[in-house]
This record gives sequence, C-alpha cells and structure tokens, in this order.
Amino acid sequence: MTGLDPVTSTPAPAAVHGATTQGAPVRPRATLALTSAATAVALMTYTAPMVTLPDTASALHTSLSAQAWLLNGTPLGLAALLLVAGSLADDYGRRRLFLSGTLALGLTTVLGAFATSTWQFTLARIAQGAASAALLASSLGLLVAAFPSPRGRLHATGVWGAFVSGGIAAGPLIAGALPSWRVAYGVLGAAAVLVAALGTRTLTESRAPRGGRPDALGALTFGLALVALVAALTLGRDGWLRAPVGVLLVAAAVLVVLFVAVERRVGTPMIDLGLLRHPPFLASAAGGLFTGLAVIAPFSFLPALIQQTLRLSPMDTAWLILIWSGLSFTVALQVKHLAGRIGPRVQLAAGFALHAVAVLTMLGAIGSGSWTRLLPGLIVGGAGSGLLNGALPLLSVDSVPRERAAMGSGAQQTFRYIGSSAGVALTIALATSSGTLAHGTDIALLVSAGLAAVGAVSVVALRER
Repeated sequence: MTGLDPVTSTPAPAAVHGATTQGAPVRPRATLALTSAATAVALMTYTAPMVTLPDTASALHTSLSAQAWLLNGTPLGLAALLLVAGSLADDYGRRRLFLSGTLALGLTTVLGAFATSTWQFTLARIAQGAASAALLASSLGLLVAAFPSPRGRLHATGVWGAFVSGGIAAGPLIAGALPSWRVAYGVLGAAAVLVAALGTRTLTESRAPRGGRPDALGALTFGLALVALVAALTLGRDGWLRAPVGVLLVAAAVLVVLFVAVERRVGTPMIDLGLLRHPPFLASAAGGLFTGLAVIAPFSFLPALIQQTLRLSPMDTAWLILIWSGLSFTVALQVKHLAGRIGPRVQLAAGFALHAVAVLTMLGAIGSGSWTRLLPGLIVGGAGSGLLNGALPLLSVDSVPRERAAMGSGAQQTFRYIGSSAGVALTIALATSSGTLAHGTDIALLVSAGLAAVGAVSVVALRER
C-alpha cells in the first residue's frame, strides 16, 4: 500500500463494490443491519460487567485489587488483535472474518457464564475481546464495500457508530434485568450465534488482496507487545515499582521496536508506517486513545461505585446509566446531519469538551448520597459520547485508502481499547487509593476531565498539512 489519500487511491473492485468471486450481489441495507446488530451485541458483552461487577466479584471470590482484571479482560483481547484482524480482513475476506468472530463471540460468552474462578472468567473475557476484534474491524470494511459513495459511507458509519452507543446502553440493562450475571452471558452468547447464522445467508464477501504471505511475525510481535502493555497497566494498580510491572513494560517496549523493524522489511505489512506521518490517521488514533482513557474507563467503573456508595440495585443503576448511553445513541444517529458543516475532528473536539464539562459537574456526587446529583453530568456526557461515537468510525475509514478500511478501523479501535485498559486501571487505582471512595472518585473525575481536554487539543492540532 503506497497511497495515503482515501479519495485519490484506486481501490480494488472487490473493495469498492463488494463483489465476490462468485459474483453475488451486495445487499447494503442487510449488511448495515447485520454488522450493526453484531456490533451492538459485542458492546453489550463488553459493558455487561458495569452493573454485575459486585455480584460477579462476590461469586468468583475476586479481591478488590483483582477486579480490574474482570473489566480489562475484554479490552486486552480487543487491543491485542484489532489491528491484526483488520489487516487479515482486508487481505483474506471481511465476511469470513466477521462470521468467524461473531460465532466465536457467542461461544466464548457462553463459556464465561460457566466460570467458577477469577482466572477462568478473565480468560473467557480475553477470548471475547479477541472474537470482538475480528467482528468490529471487519464490519466497517464490509460497510465501506457495501456503501462506496461518500454519502452512503457517511450514513452507514453514522448508524454503525450509533449502535456502538446502543450496545453500551443495552448491555447493563439486559445484565441488570436478568436473574443473574450467568444468565445474562448465556443470553448474549445466544444472540451472537444467531447473528452469525443470519450472516451466512446475507453477507457478501469482499477483500482487497495485496499478494504475498500473511505478516505473521508482525502480528505476533504486535499482539505480544499489547498483551504485555495491558497486563503491566492492570498489574500496576498494586504498585508500579514491582518487578513484574517493570519487566512487562520493558518487554512491551522491546516488542514494539521489533514490530517496527519487521514492518519496514516485510512485503505486505499489517500497517503502512507512512500512515504515522499522515495527520488524519494520527487524529483518528488520538481520538480513539483519549476516548478510551477519558470516557470509557471512568464510565466502566462508575456503576460499581454507584452501587457501593449510593446503594442502588443493579437494575436501578442500569436505568441511571441509560441516561448517558441512551443520549449517546441518539446523538450518534444524528451526527450524519453535520456533514459538510462540521468535520469529524471538530466533532471529536466538541465531544471531548462536553465530556470534560460533564465529569466536572459530577464532582462531589458520589459522596452526596443522592443519585440526582449525577443527572446533569450524565446528560451532558451522553451528548459528548454520541459525538465521539458518531465521528470516530468515519474518521477511521476516511484516514486510510478505501481498500484498507478494515485496517484503519482496527488501528483506531486498537488505540481506543489500549486507552480503555489503561484508564480502567488508573480509575480504580485513583478511586480506591484515597481515604474514602467519594474523595478518590473526585480525583479520578478530575483526571478524566484533564485527559479529555488533552484529547480535544490533540485532534484539532493534527491538521492536514
């Protein structure tokens, strides 16, 4: 891959028209419906622990320090495999990888329902993340193939981004409404299997093969680097100066250097390193990273804090969080109407600014004894999250040549879940390191606001030269 301009690059016919070797016609609406449904299920499994964390930790006898693993298992699998999955989808078939990932998500989610220990549940969550990586990276590639025009792509990525918010909204509600977290995982697993079955009859294969052999060494070094990094960030909650944390951080750094060396020499690299000099691609990566750090991380742990301090039930907590995630879904659906007036980078900056305002209004709410103190922040934060989820998918596919859409999606989401993993570990550390949860939460919210401000500045500063 040599061209960096998504408009002037010449994509392979299969990438643009979605044709298969059998010449099967593309069904754009069905493709959008299935990829959006699968994305929603993937995000439901991701966010289900938001309201079930106390019950899950109790059932599995998980210590407070180890609860970060219950939340970070899925981001670990996602971060390690998203870029690999996107590259494989473009080269070897987006439909193939999408269906494999969706089926694997169903099976691993059901396995998580039968876990009897922390390590078993964590392994199941990591596997869910790996399966979700294949699903999420390939789904945007399928959409770009099914909607080749800029107008169609804007509509499709907007709907897809809205279903990211929809999955986040529905996950806690389903988990809180069902009799137990085990039943919730069983239901979500069955839903993923059903979507995979429907996809076998509906989706059309598309790919943009570059020739050459798979970049196996690049995939191995990159995946291991991210596993080492996320493991270090999670273990760091118990002390950053411990030997295991240091060893893992050094290993991650060495593996990243090896990955860069491999990508410079291989004929068909997972990622064109020239993209790292391309401002739109860097803006997409920065947007994903700070969305994970500043937004996903604190809102992943906030429901557990609400249950512990405000004594709300899991279902009541889910309804409260729905204010944030439901508004996020609604706003993300409307983002397409901003096209031509406000660019995706400006939308990202506005989303980060709204999130910073939202978390600042939440200061003192956890210690107030009243859930109504959270309402202004949930409303403003929901609008900000919707802008982020609506703009990120479009920026991720527009920042790379169209034939590499799945790779672009995988790269942006890799940074998103690296940020999420680091942010969850940081949020839990800050919230539990002070004398009280209320004071510790305020510190975590202040840090979240600061990170959101940095994210806003970053995406605006990375302009096309």
